[in-house]
Amino acid sequence: MIKNDTELKTSQQRIAYFQDLVMQLRVKATPEEFLYVSSGYRVEIEKMQKEVLDYLTQHSKDKI
Repeated sequence: MIKNDTELKTSQQRIAYFQDLVMQLRVKATPEEFLYVSSGYRVEIEKMQKEVLDYLTQHSKDKI
């Protein structure tokens, strides 16, 4: 759970990093490798994106 804007930025940077990895894998990995490796990154990206959206949709005065 993201608790402040610093953690938000860190999560956004991690999402971008994992997305860049998946972009590289699309080119470098075999189709079979890509299927197995990208699925793990996808789950992590989706989890982090949900946390970002949960944080962003809370008013700044609300306690999380």
